[in-house]
Amino acid sequence: MSAIFISPSRYVQGAGEMNNLGNYAERLGKKALCLISEGGYRRQGAQIEKSFRGTSAEVIFETFNGECSKNEINRVGAVVQEKGCDVIIGVGGGKIFDTAKAVAYYAGAPVIVCPTIASTDAPCSALSVIYTDDGVFEEYFFMPANPNLVLMDTEIIAKSPVRLTVSGMGDAMATYFEARACAVSGATSCAGGKPGVAALGIAKLCYDTLIAEGIKAKLAVEAGACTASVEKIIEANTLLSGIGFESGGLAGAHAIHDGLTVLPECHHMQHGEKVNFGTLTQLVLENVSEEEISDILDWMTAVGLPVTFEELGITDTSREHLMPVAEAACAENDTMHNMPFEVTPESVYNAMLAADAYGRAALE
Repeated sequence: MSAIFISPSRYVQGAGEMNNLGNYAERLGKKALCLISEGGYRRQGAQIEKSFRGTSAEVIFETFNGECSKNEINRVGAVVQEKGCDVIIGVGGGKIFDTAKAVAYYAGAPVIVCPTIASTDAPCSALSVIYTDDGVFEEYFFMPANPNLVLMDTEIIAKSPVRLTVSGMGDAMATYFEARACAVSGATSCAGGKPGVAALGIAKLCYDTLIAEGIKAKLAVEAGACTASVEKIIEANTLLSGIGFESGGLAGAHAIHDGLTVLPECHHMQHGEKVNFGTLTQLVLENVSEEEISDILDWMTAVGLPVTFEELGITDTSREHLMPVAEAACAENDTMHNMPFEVTPESVYNAMLAADAYGRAALE
């Protein structure tokens, strides 16, 4: 199997970059559909409209309904066709990006992704995570190309809720451990090949950046400051994690996240928060050293990521309640099978119990 490395055509990160959105859009099309939440429009709508003034392109807005589901993708796609839009823009968070990417794919149009938060590694990928209308994971939808442009306005992101940036760190922390597992197992990455040295190197750089800058960045974001640490963490959460997971591969951590979506009490948790518990559980499955578990737990608790069932909102820890999570994590279409050894629902269930115990001990 060949090594394959994929990435967005262009990644732009800096303070005030949302002011240049119209200039970037006119290079790709003449009429843009901007998918955005109601709150996002209140915060950034006027800025986006202003960025299109004096350009050859126009922009129309469509409100996101809240879930990246097949019904929502079809609904927005119908608007694109009706309005004659030839470029799609997603502004906001991960489910908006994933919807915008899927809509653009079906419309045969270029797509621009504009995060206003750094909470997931979704912006850079040629992948959409599809959920049911009720928020339960359904499938991964792989596309043949990555976004044409990922535009990160760090001035906006630095003012977003700290929980979202921390959640992004949780999502990003899984990158190295999952890529490492895929490299050992020889699994096929999301890019369709084996992880090469570039993908593995970026995944390790992502890990190193999180360890070195994560706590400093959290404190800065809490103060509403955009420092060098914040800039580095935004890049780690978005670009390094995005390229690292896609060309390096997914394994246990994201599969356990997907399993947790079957529990209604976890639906209020952020993607990266659930992935973080998945990382801890994957490390238990791998039986890594006590030192490695301890070091990772120290970092996770220091930045404020959930490491216990209680922090995830799970109060019923009975076998009957948790086994459906383990079974969903081991589903045939999920990424648990990329681990370098056989994983069963029984072993996942036991690893989750142990991860919770380690997390509780770390919090004492």
